[in-house]
Amino acid sequence: MMKKHRRATVADLLAEKGKRQLTMLRVTSLEEADAAEKARIDIVSVPPSLLGPVFREIAPTLFAIPGLEYGDHVSAEDYLRAAFAALKAGGDAVYCAASLQTIRRMRDEGIPVCGHLGLIPSKATWTGGFRAVGKTAASAAEIWRQTKALEEAGAFAAEIEVVPGDVAAAISSNTAMLMISMGAGSGCDAQYLFADDVLGVNRDHTPRHAKVYRDFAAEHDRLQRERIAAFTEFAEDVRTGAYPEKRHLVGIDDAELEIFLQRLKSETGKAEGSRALLPR
Repeated sequence: MMKKHRRATVADLLAEKGKRQLTMLRVTSLEEADAAEKARIDIVSVPPSLLGPVFREIAPTLFAIPGLEYGDHVSAEDYLRAAFAALKAGGDAVYCAASLQTIRRMRDEGIPVCGHLGLIPSKATWTGGFRAVGKTAASAAEIWRQTKALEEAGAFAAEIEVVPGDVAAAISSNTAMLMISMGAGSGCDAQYLFADDVLGVNRDHTPRHAKVYRDFAAEHDRLQRERIAAFTEFAEDVRTGAYPEKRHLVGIDDAELEIFLQRLKSETGKAEGSRALLPR
């Protein structure tokens, strides 16, 4: 009998609000999804293209939130179609930074939506670029206003990014939404990092809120050196005749080979012995 896996629902996650810190990672490959499953991560953000039967086979318990990236869709109908496709492919909710009207449309269709507050990269020009938001009373009040509007529109969760921890904690304790912190402190309901940052893949800027747990960049450099060396050795073997060797080839019985060569001789009209047909 096939083992059944239960994964969390929206109701399950909301029931955890204020009880424990949930974990969330942005994963972009099946290998990362497999690792997140085995590490017992609670939530993953994924590109919609990653979803499907294979994803769910290797990650049966991960609560997956595919991102409906801002700018990839235009109208509310575009977002609705993309959201339904993502849920059908194995998603549990969708990330959406579009208008409140669009979020309401999805709410009306029963689609769980995770919104975005604070630093929103796709809209960062309105808040001064890639910088912290909510460092003044007025800015913090605006995030609170947006939080209430997002909750009223029907979002069940919101990523709150690069906001002072005290501000994020106060907001989280006064909203029913699941608040997902990316650099906004432990007063929220979940802690969110990108797998690339956790694994040390990035070679340039590492965000202040990121914590690097492994140095994959150095490992990738080592593997690339090994890759180049292996390719170079292969090319040299081909040029010198060291590859292929007899052990790399399929054999044929001498009698069968002779029969074939005789037939080839008769068809090509060559007068030499059959063995002369073999390349030298």
